[in-house]
Amino acid sequence: MLRGTQGYFRMKNLFSALGLACLTALPATAADAFKANRGVRVLPVNDIVYEVVPRGSGGTWDYWCAAAQFARRGLGASWTDRFYVVRGRDLSVTTGRRSSVQFTLYPERAGVPPKTGWLSLGFRPGDSMSVQQGYGYCVQAPAL
Repeated sequence: MLRGTQGYFRMKNLFSALGLACLTALPATAADAFKANRGVRVLPVNDIVYEVVPRGSGGTWDYWCAAAQFARRGLGASWTDRFYVVRGRDLSVTTGRRSSVQFTLYPERAGVPPKTGWLSLGFRPGDSMSVQQGYGYCVQAPAL
């Protein structure tokens, strides 16, 4: 058993080291998230897929807007680059929330065949739009 002030400081250092180790082992938190319009968070799932997690259930425009903002500001995509749905609305793998959509700039690397033609906005894997089109969803409708 440790006695005196030397023992106290050894125990204090041990607890500090354990606490630091626990903190560094935690996954990315909401505080680490990219913040988009209307409080929508964007978190990385892996090195090529990112997840859009709105506050509530989120409207279609919230997902596309946040995904475009993250592609542009977080990943450096150009206005003409396309981003793609990897996984439609489902439970968040980064936060556990009930509603999220996963996107990527690299559909082939993410294992998603890119679709061409008409966009459904129903978040089917492979659906896509340009970053500039996604930004178009960031404009809020005027209040009535």
